[in-house]
Amino acid sequence: MISNQILQNTIEGLKAIARVELCVVDIDGKAVAMTADEMENCGKPAAEFAKSPADSQEIQGYQYFKIFDEQQLEYILIAGGVGEDVYMVGKMVAFQIQNLLVAYKERFDKDNFIKNLLLDNLLLVDIYSRAKKLHIQTDVKRVALIIETGNAKDSNILEMMRTYFGSNSKDFITAVDENNVIVVKDLSESDSAKEIDKAADSIVAFLEKENMKEVRIAYGTVVNEIKDVSRSYKEAKMALDVGKIFFGERDVIAYSELGIGRLIYQLPIPLCKMFIKEIFDGKSPDDFDEETLITINKFFENSLNVSETSRQLFIHRNTLVYRLDKLQKSTGLDLRVFEDAITFKIALMVVKYMKYMESFEY
Repeated sequence: MISNQILQNTIEGLKAIARVELCVVDIDGKAVAMTADEMENCGKPAAEFAKSPADSQEIQGYQYFKIFDEQQLEYILIAGGVGEDVYMVGKMVAFQIQNLLVAYKERFDKDNFIKNLLLDNLLLVDIYSRAKKLHIQTDVKRVALIIETGNAKDSNILEMMRTYFGSNSKDFITAVDENNVIVVKDLSESDSAKEIDKAADSIVAFLEKENMKEVRIAYGTVVNEIKDVSRSYKEAKMALDVGKIFFGERDVIAYSELGIGRLIYQLPIPLCKMFIKEIFDGKSPDDFDEETLITINKFFENSLNVSETSRQLFIHRNTLVYRLDKLQKSTGLDLRVFEDAITFKIALMVVKYMKYMESFEY
């Protein structure tokens, strides 16, 4: 079914071209879109016209036309004025709206198919048979992207994305909940992660220009068969969550870039607590002062290089060595030793993960 807003935009655009007042009512005579307020009074005669056998009729200076959806009466179009030109315009507008019904019905069918595909609600045989009926290619490269914004419950985002990609796009834009928009993007054989990142960056820039806040995009791995699209979608969902925990500063994150964060995300919380207790002896990295945390993070950023870290922190090399010695005494881990540094880094990531998961318990 076409939304009332789509109908309103359509008749306003056609009025601007043909300079004829237009109104669309349902079969009960209730106006759903109009270009002139006075046409609201046409509801009653429109409801009576709907019961007549005629496809078009002039009533009290207005031209009335029936609009069918697969032989079932869906709307009545009213064109304001008299004369052959108004009749001709009315016929053309009715034809246009009837074509819109067909187009939106086809899109709705495809939208339902993609939703069920993403949610694994289809048998393998159904995937290929329905794809064939809907003229959807089954053996092209695709990737699933999830778009999330701070305006999560703003339903306009879905329409904005459909407008952004255009009606002729081979990509599918849908939503399975009120929080995210999903794009199943069609790729060429030569497209790589670089092209996907570029496309995602363009979407972020577009949404930010439209005053959307906190835009984040995550995407899964590229698949070659339509049956595997749901796997790419699940990967994108994980990438979105893991990205929030470990890559909070990034707008775009790929499943393939999650690294060890992907493993930590799948650990049970009790096991994480046990690990942290063993490493920090009941303490938490949150107990470290800000100076120590800055030193640790900068040391990791510089690949355990003492000279470069002290230079970037504007401190003497011996001061940095003193801080690392102090940390070693309190934790038993020497960050200058690769094995200890890896253990400490993983522990910090586990703490981040635990704090993220605990935030959903309240």
